[in-house]
Amino acid sequence: MSKNRGRGLQANALSTFDTIVMAVAGSAPAYSLAATTAVLLGAVGLAGPAALLYCAIPMLGIALAFSYLGRIDVNAGASYSWVGRTLHPFLGFISGWALVVSATIFMVAGSLPAGAMTLALVDPDLADDTALATVVGAAWFLVMLCVVLGGARLTVRAQLVMSGVELAVLAVFAAGALLHDGNARAFSWSWLGLGGFDGVSGFASGALIAAFYYWGWDVTSNLSEETRNSRRTTGLAGLVGVGIVFLLFEAFTVAVNVILTDRQIQDSGANVLGALGEEIWPGWGGKLIVVAVMLSTIATLETTLIQVTRSLFAMGRDRTMPSALGRVHRRWNTPWVAIVVVGAVALAMFVISNALGSVGDILADAIAAIGLQIAVYYGLAGLAVVVAYRKMLLKSPANFLFGGLWPLVGAAFMFWVFVESLGELSAPSIAIGIGGIAAGLLPMLWYWGQGSDYYRPARLDATRVVEAEYIPDGHAGAAAAAGTRGHEGLPTDF
Repeated sequence: MSKNRGRGLQANALSTFDTIVMAVAGSAPAYSLAATTAVLLGAVGLAGPAALLYCAIPMLGIALAFSYLGRIDVNAGASYSWVGRTLHPFLGFISGWALVVSATIFMVAGSLPAGAMTLALVDPDLADDTALATVVGAAWFLVMLCVVLGGARLTVRAQLVMSGVELAVLAVFAAGALLHDGNARAFSWSWLGLGGFDGVSGFASGALIAAFYYWGWDVTSNLSEETRNSRRTTGLAGLVGVGIVFLLFEAFTVAVNVILTDRQIQDSGANVLGALGEEIWPGWGGKLIVVAVMLSTIATLETTLIQVTRSLFAMGRDRTMPSALGRVHRRWNTPWVAIVVVGAVALAMFVISNALGSVGDILADAIAAIGLQIAVYYGLAGLAVVVAYRKMLLKSPANFLFGGLWPLVGAAFMFWVFVESLGELSAPSIAIGIGGIAAGLLPMLWYWGQGSDYYRPARLDATRVVEAEYIPDGHAGAAAAAGTRGHEGLPTDF
């Protein structure tokens, strides 16, 4: 793996609390609920809570994989580096490319609701104007682009404001939902069981959509080079983030089942959360929820920009993409070339998206396509941690469960969902999902032929890293200065 060339990113800019905020914001609870609930319920009906529950279990396995891998390789490219150094550089590049493509698609799919929600605050009738929503969404995207360009500290300050308001509003409405008398149906424990799915393929479709809900917490790994004590912090933040958004997703999905009728869900389209808010608090409820969704969408645009630009920065640094992408701004310590390139590509896609149909149509195809790409790079990371820690898994039951079995189950689940869902998805979703990944073969083969050091990697082996970090007590200060701790076994102290 090639070493960092020139200026690096802004080291030690983020604290543990900052990274937890980024993990929650990356999953965008309000946006995910508003934009995806109708899609999820359309696929699995009242079994939406079950889909979220059974996807959360393997997702925690993937979060464990990211945590363990981040302890032995601090890299802004995250799974791009880990998979390349454990499984194969070809798979590593595909892993990184899948994230880049999915994040780029999301920046368009996410900007449209941001524009629509902003317009809805002014005049609800304007929210259905796709062209106008695209313009307003593009404006929000440019604002976030400038914030990300300004550095990690500016980014997290903006995130604290947006996510703080969002989570406060969601907490108020979650409490309101508990006190509200259900209009549609009584709560049923069957909503959390496996019997509500239309066969195996129906479960796979629901799980693919559920994966989109959770996606984004791993932004903490892409920020690892800018985080204090990152070998521990980024993994902890990812696990806490998954736990927080799981509780929010379950609470609101159950509330939708109880409070909203099928007709209300169908009529609300991409604004299910707004309809729920109106039922809980008539008059102001819908507007407050719209504000929360708008802030959530804008906040997750920011975290998605971080993921894609840090991944491209790592690729440029390793010369598996144009080396200019690895350049860092002298003042702000951000990968400014990658940010400018991503901005230009996304703005071009905004223009193209206007020809694709309504906001709802674009969202439905994009969510499914992104789900396929998420399954690929999450699944590969789950396999990578087992390979990296293979010599240490049998040293204790905790090592075996948290560093081996659970991530492996998560990886198997992701790949299974990928295969099973292909028969259920629309042609545009498959074309966007698979075609986007396949497009990565062109730069991969070109730079492989150019002799990038990435394709001659130093193998990532947890045993060697742990042994190298084990320092006698008299030299503990050196370990502290390096931001690491010595372990004779697998690092399980989360």
